[in-house]
Amino acid sequence: MDVVAHVLWATAAAAAARCRFRTPIHLGWTAAAAALPDLVPFAGPAVIRVSRLLTGAASSLLPDGSGPRFDWVWGVYNATHSAVLFGAVFALVWFLRKRPPLEMLGWALHIATDIFTHTGIFAVRFLWPWSPARFDGIRWETPWLLAANYAALGAAWLWLWWAGRVRGRASC
Repeated sequence: MDVVAHVLWATAAAAAARCRFRTPIHLGWTAAAAALPDLVPFAGPAVIRVSRLLTGAASSLLPDGSGPRFDWVWGVYNATHSAVLFGAVFALVWFLRKRPPLEMLGWALHIATDIFTHTGIFAVRFLWPWSPARFDGIRWETPWLLAANYAALGAAWLWLWWAGRVRGRASC
């Protein structure tokens, strides 16, 4: 799934949970946690590639062999998409803060949806570092899946808006 969809789904889920369970969940931190698994490995290389293009050091954003290699990205990608690593970090933060960090569930939702919407080199090794197991899902860029995903997101956010109007904004 793309980063925007991850952020929208996690924020919608957190907003719904916040209303339903009357528990404080910071939506901004949830959005950040949902974006983290993709931003950590890919933001640095993206900035470098764009800056090389803008300065004329490269003629394209695509790798042409003249710029830096980013082989390390795949190790970081495996780590940020690992349910094992997520569980360890979640448990550590829970222990340190003395309460479950519900905002971090945006990261867990990111991993869960990527397992089924990634294939090939992006297939998620969700048990990393314990196992190289992965599932070849359906590419999130597949037109019908992309359309269904954003239609469902639209419906979810419309429902949240409607539910907030019916209940009154102060109740959530």
